[in-house]
Amino acid sequence: MTGSAAGTGRSASLDEIVYRSRLTRWDQRASVRSKPRRVLACGEEPTGLYFPPEIVPIATHALVARRGATATSRVLMQRLHVYLDFTAELEHEVVNPICSAVSRGRSGLRLPDGMLEDAFKIYTDEAWHAQFSDDLGRQIVRATGVPAVRPQSQAFMRSLMAMQHALPSNLHALSSVFAAIVSETLISAILADIPSDGRMVAAVREVVSDHAVDEGVHHVYFAKLLEHAWPQLTPRQRTLIGVQLAGYIRAYLDPDLAALADVLFDAGLCSDDVGQVLHDAHTPQQVDRETRADARATLRHLARVGVFDDPAVLDAFQSARLLGASGLSGTAPDPAATEPRHLATEVRP
Repeated sequence: MTGSAAGTGRSASLDEIVYRSRLTRWDQRASVRSKPRRVLACGEEPTGLYFPPEIVPIATHALVARRGATATSRVLMQRLHVYLDFTAELEHEVVNPICSAVSRGRSGLRLPDGMLEDAFKIYTDEAWHAQFSDDLGRQIVRATGVPAVRPQSQAFMRSLMAMQHALPSNLHALSSVFAAIVSETLISAILADIPSDGRMVAAVREVVSDHAVDEGVHHVYFAKLLEHAWPQLTPRQRTLIGVQLAGYIRAYLDPDLAALADVLFDAGLCSDDVGQVLHDAHTPQQVDRETRADARATLRHLARVGVFDDPAVLDAFQSARLLGASGLSGTAPDPAATEPRHLATEVRP
């Protein structure tokens, strides 16, 4: 995994890549060091929204609305539980194993010492994100008396495992590095919008805000990790891993329809109605449009290091409908852009 290959013409050499840490004030700024545990007021059932209905199309469907405000509120609450479970699973099973390997110098990549040091800090951050997501979910269950809808297995994990097994075994560890890079450079409305939404339950807003601030810093770190990692791949590794990157993006961003079906069943909908709601709320065209929007920053980072120079990789991204009808139009990197406009980076289940 440490082999070096000739550059693509746009990828900088390792010697040219300067690492400037964004975690030098981690002790003062990281939420795990500076923010309190977020709790529901007095442990009672809170007032306010659990999730913005604008980003939960199943909640605003007529078949849900006709069941009244209680059903809509229940859908939004369970959608929050699915998100919190998604976050804990992602941090534990995808991101932190890579932070551990990087921090201990066992990633198979040649990296600056500062990146190893910062990986320790990010490991701590991500463990905290998983813990406070689980904690908030448990508080809501205790306050409402309503059991949480939690998938037995997250759809994105099943997809990642299937894609990894399709690779030669000697690439499994390396592919996991790039799966983490993708997850940490995606941007979604969840972290960008909820912190400033005054309609939300206060503890939910605060947890998401804490997460968003940390993830803005992590985004910059993992974008730099991509710059260091991609030039170290051989041409064959670039093709095999590059093709998988399109699948990683779709795995993280495509809606988990099985989990959403459980949410609708919990709200009292019958099988036929659940199928109709999912069909109407998540059309292929809508999913593709939202996925391309949420993947825009990641696509820019991939373009900047030359990922799309390989025709097989470019074809995989086009086949996954991630580049739109105009190919790379709108995804080319801005050389002056070193981080996303929003500090919020995470994915949606």
